[in-house]
Amino acid sequence: MSWILTTTIICFFTLCTISAQGQNQALEKTIQSTRNLVALWKFDEPSGKPRKARGKGKFRLYEQGGKVERVEDGPVSGYSIKLDGTNFLSLPNDKTGKLNIHGPGSTVTVVAWVKWSGEQTGFVGGMWNEYQDGGKRQYGLFISLPHYNGRNQVCGHISKTGKPTPPFPYSIDYSASAQEVPADEWCLAAFTYDGTHIRSYLNGKFIARDPELIEHTAGFEGYPDGLVQSKNPYFFPEGLGNNGSDFTVGAVLLRRGMGNFFKGSIGGLAVFDRALEEEELQKFADLSF
Repeated sequence: MSWILTTTIICFFTLCTISAQGQNQALEKTIQSTRNLVALWKFDEPSGKPRKARGKGKFRLYEQGGKVERVEDGPVSGYSIKLDGTNFLSLPNDKTGKLNIHGPGSTVTVVAWVKWSGEQTGFVGGMWNEYQDGGKRQYGLFISLPHYNGRNQVCGHISKTGKPTPPFPYSIDYSASAQEVPADEWCLAAFTYDGTHIRSYLNGKFIARDPELIEHTAGFEGYPDGLVQSKNPYFFPEGLGNNGSDFTVGAVLLRRGMGNFFKGSIGGLAVFDRALEEEELQKFADLSF
């Protein structure tokens, strides 16, 4: 009888593996067939190797701050990168090509499959440099930006000038999901920018936020009582600047050096030069979990 039980267990895990692989393949096929894909990183390369994209270029991301571990866990390829809060990946600005999305009428979507530790602000991916030459911000996906009402939420950041938002000391121009990102659990984080509004999504779902008082905005010129606005969607008609940032995954350049390190796993990252619809993002989520 023991051999029957053993055989049954082996068959069960084999079927589960086949099912997971089929789901990974269906998700990858759907992502790659979605219009205006610029880049998809599956993060299935071994540690020490550049991570290459599928799409409009290979966009090789190189390890910085130490080796980036590959683990056998992830919704897109079955693998993911494990970031420990000190390491990250980067692509120099002069190699960004079609990732350098900017100019009048430009739109963008960043989608990532993340398992966040829940410990700190984490930059997922994009072109975002907060320090060099006064700031080279452009677009970026974050998890948890607490200073302006984005604590533990999916945050999509856009900048026209690359600089802080006057009269405030930092850039305030980001959407923040109504939902909180769970710790140590795979989820789909995404934001879209259609040229007028930034929207943040968790697991393919957009939930609007009512106008609210934004923390740390009182007492500035023109805002004696603080700024009241909606964080989702976030109104930002200024557009995307061409500001010269590198494309990074897992960290951004701050005054003190690299910071806002993502802690946890990233199982895939995709960039589109179009604002995807909620139905498209929901389809990704449905195929992911």
